[in-house]
Amino acid sequence: MTDRSDGPIGRLPEHLIVEIFIRLPVREWVEIACVNKQWGSIFQGDCLWQTAITRNWPSADLRKRWPGPIPRGSARRRFQALYVSENLVPSGGEIDELVGHTYLYLKEQLERPDMPPSSIIHGTIIDQFIACGKTGEKAHDLASKIWLAVIDGLEENQQTFLLLKHLAREGEFFLPFPYSRSYKVLWRVFDKLFTDFRDSFSGADYHNALSTAKSRFQPVPSTWLGH
Repeated sequence: MTDRSDGPIGRLPEHLIVEIFIRLPVREWVEIACVNKQWGSIFQGDCLWQTAITRNWPSADLRKRWPGPIPRGSARRRFQALYVSENLVPSGGEIDELVGHTYLYLKEQLERPDMPPSSIIHGTIIDQFIACGKTGEKAHDLASKIWLAVIDGLEENQQTFLLLKHLAREGEFFLPFPYSRSYKVLWRVFDKLFTDFRDSFSGADYHNALSTAKSRFQPVPSTWLGH
């Protein structure tokens, strides 16, 4: 891409360039950051992200750090979390930065080659919400919404197929509420497998997965049947 650092915008002070960038659609930021080294370095620093937070979510700067295993992180991480909370996780119009951080944490855990058992990931999420004053019922409800949002946002590729198969095969863990796994989440795992990835199964794999589904859900939907 042509280097535009010597153009009119490139000659502006950095704080004015930041003010221009944060008024552009977020979906264009990746492309803008690739225009030249100067603009790329702006997106690598904290100034742009902190300015964007202040402009889009002014009250976010008033919130204190929270206890628990999931940290708040850098200004860039905070922007991502706030954006997720506003746009990807349904919360009745409320912007909860912690919900966004938990979404990012879950997504990263599911992408790890050495992914821990989902019960441990789920327990960490529950502990985080309870540490921040949520009731067990509210923590379980928020965790379920975040799991569903992450699963629904997975790309349709071989890696996702293998992940969903792994989640479907995991044994039942008899844990007390709110640490028990959500019925809705497990249902969504199987539903995505049998609808979005039906053609990815071998015959034996499909019948094994269907047998597992039947042991957990009765009756199973007709859309899950037939390979």
